[in-house]
Amino acid sequence: MADTPVPFPIKTVVPATNAAISPAPVTSRTKSAPRNTSPADSEDPVPTPAKISPLILVLGALSAVLFVTAVAFWIQLDARDKTIVGNQNRVEQVEAGSVVLQAQLDEAKALTVRLQKQMAEAKAESVQFKTDLDKTKAGATALQLQLEKAREISTDFQTHMEEAKVASLKHQGEVELAQAQTAVMQAQLTKAKADTVDLQAQLAEAKTLTAELKEKLEKAENDIALLKKIPAKK
Repeated sequence: MADTPVPFPIKTVVPATNAAISPAPVTSRTKSAPRNTSPADSEDPVPTPAKISPLILVLGALSAVLFVTAVAFWIQLDARDKTIVGNQNRVEQVEAGSVVLQAQLDEAKALTVRLQKQMAEAKAESVQFKTDLDKTKAGATALQLQLEKAREISTDFQTHMEEAKVASLKHQGEVELAQAQTAVMQAQLTKAKADTVDLQAQLAEAKTLTAELKEKLEKAENDIALLKKIPAKK
């Protein structure tokens, strides 16, 4: 706060007397008339009242005006100092508030960056899950085709075995040959059944993996939806 202004000192004007302002009377050395020695002339002269000079009145009025002006000026300076202090306090409060708002803005920006990064990671994982799911579906489709092919082969082998049995009954002379062919076909059938079991196991594993990938994909899509719903701070 600025120093409190000291009012200007007022000089006290001492009223001048008529003797100080008026010139001294000049005595004349001319011959005076013969003194009258009558009793009336021997009495003392009556004193005249002193007149106040206009200059004294003007100086007094100026002194009063200067005093009032000094007091008013001092009051204005005091009010101005209080106003300056109040403005400085408000400026400090505004600056403190701006610092807090800037910190909150920086924190919101950092949070927005983190959310954007998480969304990008979630999207990348979702794309990867979709790719893996497509690959798994393609593998399952291929396994399904192989299983169908194995079933067709097994059916053909069974048909050939039935035909071989019928041929062996019709042609007793060809029993040994039919038995040999039957044994070969039986071995092939056994192998085909084993291949069919393996393919069915692989297909079941592929279906399980497909279900797991679907669950992961749905979870990733739900995470992306939740991240999109979070409002970004400004």
